[in-house]
Amino acid sequence: MGLAVLVLVASFLILLLLDVPVAYCLGMATLLTMLVAVDFVPASSTTAQRIATGLDSFTLLAIPFFILAGNLMGRGGIARRLIALARALIGALPGGLALVNIIACMLFGAISGSGIAAAAAIGSVMHPKMVDGGYAPGFSTAVNVSSATTGLLIPPSNVLIVYSLASGTVSVAALFIAGYLPGILIGGLLMTVTAYVAHKKGYGKGERVPLREVLRHLVHALPSLTLVVVVIGGIVAGIFTATEAAAIAVLYALVLVLIYREVRIRELKDILLNSVTTTAVVMLLIGTSLALSWVLSFEDIPQDIAGSLVALSNNKIAVLLIINALLLMVGTFMDMTPAILIFTPIFLPIVTGLGVDPLHFGILMVANLCIGLCTPPVGTVLFAGAGISKVPVPKVVRPLAPLYIAMLIALLLITFVPAITLVIPRVFGF
Repeated sequence: MGLAVLVLVASFLILLLLDVPVAYCLGMATLLTMLVAVDFVPASSTTAQRIATGLDSFTLLAIPFFILAGNLMGRGGIARRLIALARALIGALPGGLALVNIIACMLFGAISGSGIAAAAAIGSVMHPKMVDGGYAPGFSTAVNVSSATTGLLIPPSNVLIVYSLASGTVSVAALFIAGYLPGILIGGLLMTVTAYVAHKKGYGKGERVPLREVLRHLVHALPSLTLVVVVIGGIVAGIFTATEAAAIAVLYALVLVLIYREVRIRELKDILLNSVTTTAVVMLLIGTSLALSWVLSFEDIPQDIAGSLVALSNNKIAVLLIINALLLMVGTFMDMTPAILIFTPIFLPIVTGLGVDPLHFGILMVANLCIGLCTPPVGTVLFAGAGISKVPVPKVVRPLAPLYIAMLIALLLITFVPAITLVIPRVFGF
């Protein structure tokens, strides 16, 4: 087992340092680890079989549908309408444009289910406005990047679907319902810190918007916001499954963008191709991650890690702190999807043995790994947001520091106050 672990870790890290795409790193590390125990032909065939078997899931069909729905909404003028609504509601407050950025990212992230999509759609509109309003470019980008991750907790969310698959016990519907309060908590703390920094730096207020204008913007944005109600309401009411809800989301989004007339029929081809490309990348990551998870189980690595953690401490608080620290480190170099698929089978049996609810742990994992999306060297949302605003990453990291602290405080509250996660699911009988 020692040699297998060495080969697994060394091959993965070497390939990652060579800038090999993460999916290929996972697949090659799986194959090389298998070669420690068996010959090339059974090793390669088993690896391919595990990749294909991992993707054979009805639940995973929801992911391409939600990706397509998010792309349709992203191109259909949804971001602009949500920004207008948020600006009408809170733009007059100190640091109002920054707060608008956070609210708009939360709303758009909840609709699109993608942190990168939220950072790109909202950042491309809000960054020029914030810079023109006197905000530092680095601070503007930091606000956009940190708030873009909240949509991964506020449903619908692809990563919550991935955790449902990895856990094997927690339903997608329960995860969707559980994500609301933690996502709003993170957004609220980000707004608090942002308002303080804006006050300290002297960033100005916007103009107060008359009630009539607020209502007008609300009417314009309401059809977009209704998508979340239709999807989540249908799932909770048992009218359709998460996969069926994703298909309905595509139809709703398609009708909406055609009504808004901001997407032409001929542009649908590009949207479909982009959705297919994104889906292919995500599915390859899922397949290779599940293959690697199988190899970990084959080598009894989860059991050994569990034994080591329990030997360190059998105190629930201490174990959760250790797991949080490990996941924060993992999040700095690994994307969320493979991290969830690889580490859920390792950590979930440990925490459930200590009395932690699997639903609570799923939200905890996602909240933790969201921080990694904003953290160098691999933070995908960080680099996407910096690319949109054309601000060098080092100039974004410093203003991100207080926002990191807000996210860490939220993570600790989610970890040690389970009611934040579980109260709404319990109300709905999950």
